Amino acid sequence: MNDKYLTVTALTKYIKRKFDTDPHLQIIWLRGEISNFKHHSRGHMYLTIKDEYSQVRAVMFAGNNRYLKFVPENGMRVLIKGKIGVYEPQGQYQLYIQQMQPDGIGALYLAFEQLKEKLHKLGYFEESIKKQLPKYPKHIGVITSPTGAAVRDIITTIKRRYPIVETTVIPVLVQGQAAADSIKRAIEYANKLAAFDVLIVGRGGGSIEELWSFNEEIVAQAIFHSEIPIISAVGHETDVTISDYIADLRAPTPTGAAELAVPSQVELMDKIQGFKRSLTKIMTQNITQAETHLNRMKRAYAFRYPEQLVVQKEQELDKLVERVEKGFNQVTADKQRSLRVIEQRLLNQHPRELLEQMKKELKQITKQQRNAMKQIVERKSVTFANMIDKLSLLNPLETMKRGYAIPYAANGQIIRSIAAVDSNEDISVQLADGLLDCRIIEKYRSRKLDTGQGTNMKEEHDGDDI
Repeated sequence: MNDKYLTVTALTKYIKRKFDTDPHLQIIWLRGEISNFKHHSRGHMYLTIKDEYSQVRAVMFAGNNRYLKFVPENGMRVLIKGKIGVYEPQGQYQLYIQQMQPDGIGALYLAFEQLKEKLHKLGYFEESIKKQLPKYPKHIGVITSPTGAAVRDIITTIKRRYPIVETTVIPVLVQGQAAADSIKRAIEYANKLAAFDVLIVGRGGGSIEELWSFNEEIVAQAIFHSEIPIISAVGHETDVTISDYIADLRAPTPTGAAELAVPSQVELMDKIQGFKRSLTKIMTQNITQAETHLNRMKRAYAFRYPEQLVVQKEQELDKLVERVEKGFNQVTADKQRSLRVIEQRLLNQHPRELLEQMKKELKQITKQQRNAMKQIVERKSVTFANMIDKLSLLNPLETMKRGYAIPYAANGQIIRSIAAVDSNEDISVQLADGLLDCRIIEKYRSRKLDTGQGTNMKEEHDGDDI
């Protein structure tokens, strides 16, 4: 099979990876009309988003649609935030919806989402930086409208639950164009006074336009930079603002904020009574145990017969002193033995002793070296004599002493055959005791003949008389 052909699965996976890694497809803001809506029994929503020219399939999983404040219907125009992905089994792209709002408040909703995304990236929503509320505050600041129902609910709840706390209302505008700046300045003023343990910032319920001042960036920054812990109490439980995300604690309602800000005196009294009962029980048990221990001590032998006890303890003291002395003497003896061993080791390691030891070792090594050299010389002498004998056997002079001679031609070459010389040619013959100059008169070719009584040379002419 040719490797250039892909499977459908491989192609689909490749396209899906392209979709998943494209940053422009990870956050999509979309306006369109719902059609083919189906709410599955498992909670997921399947639908098509369309306009007059195109459509795209979409899904909103149960984990996202549970927060919807409305029920989607066919024909409804909506504003959507989501991402584009590929559904591999069918090889089609679709929109995965994360948030959805009815169209009509689209501009505010879009602004809300954009600011939320911006502040989230800046780390304004991190749980790790949120401040802990004090358990028993002494002074609470309430930043809200002084004429709304929210301030009455907050003050009434605080006085009912924890009347010893001081409460101060810092009046602000809670809706309108100047509201955001008014809330910001109130938070900064409260931090400048440094007189409050907790701030409650909020208002009663209303439309998204009425609550919009709590979605402004300047208010978000003021809450984020506040050194005093802030409880956000804006609208009803279903209303969510930017202030709720940034505040150190979000309350579902202004009344809920008051309940979160202070403990309940009823609960505290119950807890105190519980502590009192526990303390009384523990003290009673301790007294009973102490009395039992005291009575046992009174009946003890030491208090009944103190003189006998003293005598007994003195005898035990004598034994202990004797054991201590014996142990001390034993330890002293052990230490002295160790000291002598160490002293002997030090003496053995003295430079003078080491020097003597080294001299003995050097003398021994020198003696061994001389013996080794003597053995080597003897072996080499024997080898040398053997080699001399061998050379003597091979020496031509020794051979000539036995009656042999070596003939040399005029050019100094040894004559090994009669063919190497001619008649009347001068030659030299080397004898053991000198050199003969000779001339070839005649040459014969000879061979050995066995006569039965030794070896004789029979001369033959090689064809011509020379």
